Amino acid sequence: MKMSLPDRILLLLTGLLAAWQVAIGIDAFDTLPVIAYTLGFGVLLVAGLLLIILGFEILDSPAVVIVSTLIPLSLALGLAWQYLEACRAVYLVFAIGGFLAVTLTRLIPAPGRIPVFTLAITHGIAGLTIFLLPVILASTGTARPGFALVGLGGALIGVGGLLLSFLKAGKPILPRETIFRILPGLLLLMTVAFVAGFFFS
Repeated sequence: MKMSLPDRILLLLTGLLAAWQVAIGIDAFDTLPVIAYTLGFGVLLVAGLLLIILGFEILDSPAVVIVSTLIPLSLALGLAWQYLEACRAVYLVFAIGGFLAVTLTRLIPAPGRIPVFTLAITHGIAGLTIFLLPVILASTGTARPGFALVGLGGALIGVGGLLLSFLKAGKPILPRETIFRILPGLLLLMTVAFVAGFFFS
């Protein structure tokens, strides 16, 4: 499917917001969250630029699944490190192990549904962390109400990941053309929610 000019503009805006977040929006955080958020938003920036340059066809590459896993894992690790002090080591092990598991099951042929199962578990835990943790913190008064927008971003990244995962598995929830049509807008809305949520945290 050919990418339209509006799609390219939406992806460019997504990349600019991600670049702003890396350059300015995470200065006040501790070292590991800064590294994690920089990696997550940096991958989002590069992904947006590659989509603009190479089109939707790049999503057919197996490497996309591996690299895109870095976005939710990095963001979830940053949040867990900031707000779940007792679980820092456990979540760091999960993030590294989850990324390695997804990578190995994509590079080495694995039997049956192991690759899909591994991807679903990794993305599921990371996505729930990004969605639930900010909402809980905002609702209990531990963080400012605007921080809940990070949870909204987590929900949107979960929707996007779900659509692409089922598409890659050959069982798309929506037609391929529909997914590609809504993906640029979904990425922009997700990034806006993340940036706004961190800004108002």
